Amino acid sequence: MAVQPLELNLDIRPKHRFEIIDVSAMIRDEVGDELSQFRKAAYCSFHTTAGYLEQAVCARLGHSRKQLDPFIRAVQKIFPYDAGYFHDRMQLRDELSESQKEKEPVNADSHLTFIGAGLKNCVTYLNRSDEPVYFIELDGIYKHYVRRRRTMVMAYNSTEIVHRGRIAMPVENGHAIDSFNLKDARYGLFERLEDWSRQYGVDRGCIDIRLAPEEDHAGMTVNEYETLLMRNDLPEALSDPLRYVVQRGKKLLRHPTSIPGKTRDYAAYDLIHFYNDLMDQVPIGRSVIDRIFSVLSTPAKRMLRLKRHIRLLVSDSEATGSDRIVQGTYQSPILIQHHPAEDGVRYMDVTLRRFT
Repeated sequence: MAVQPLELNLDIRPKHRFEIIDVSAMIRDEVGDELSQFRKAAYCSFHTTAGYLEQAVCARLGHSRKQLDPFIRAVQKIFPYDAGYFHDRMQLRDELSESQKEKEPVNADSHLTFIGAGLKNCVTYLNRSDEPVYFIELDGIYKHYVRRRRTMVMAYNSTEIVHRGRIAMPVENGHAIDSFNLKDARYGLFERLEDWSRQYGVDRGCIDIRLAPEEDHAGMTVNEYETLLMRNDLPEALSDPLRYVVQRGKKLLRHPTSIPGKTRDYAAYDLIHFYNDLMDQVPIGRSVIDRIFSVLSTPAKRMLRLKRHIRLLVSDSEATGSDRIVQGTYQSPILIQHHPAEDGVRYMDVTLRRFT
């Protein structure tokens, strides 16, 4: 008899604002070596400032905290803490009450680091008992408030494609750089995905949403669709990746005021000393670091580390609530474009898979 997929839900209590946590060690404490009978495992974060890197990226970084730590810190230097982001201006956050504003963390930098470093809400790893799996926490503590984090692990041996379809997504072309909340009820996307999961009887599985091959100048992420963050901070970061370092940063550049606007493309030269120091610490991850730094001197044509696809887990367990699509309270799939789409439409290919 085939082994049925295994689902685990873990609670994580961070000890620091930025922390790299090995969840594979937590799983061993929880269920021993029970995961060893499965070929693959999907790891899902319920949060927008804490997630996972893909297994291939971690492999290039040697599956090592010693190399992963400076890699994440490199992106954090591009998005310094409390650098005047619109998202952090609580007087503009009309959706929050005064008591909520007191507790709301100043964390735009964590959201932008999540996106810029290529962290994902859901990743799939080949199950290797000798390799750690790191949950990367970017905003674990604010003032005296400690976050309660959740992550789901779904282990399985194989997948079966049960449905494929192409979806046309209307995108208003009001701005050259723009973002679109795919969870918005007006699109009807999530309602359709929920219907498909029930129609095809997927109790445990995943939904892959991928930009069609012909779609250019766009990327995808899963994060919080907060208006100031998505309509102000993210477009500024994508149009000018050095903006927060040069104008609002914390002394990463040696002489930021000496860089004239017309020679802006050469500003990244001042990062060379930092880059070289980083290479001394992270030699295995050179290609990963190169990709981050390659966009710093020009508008973000490569969209930092935005991907062309996202993955959402599907579960019928009580832990996920009434909806089958696994998602955190503030998580939304987000389409980001840095050039208007032809005819105001973007096409995405959707694949529904059942885990077995």
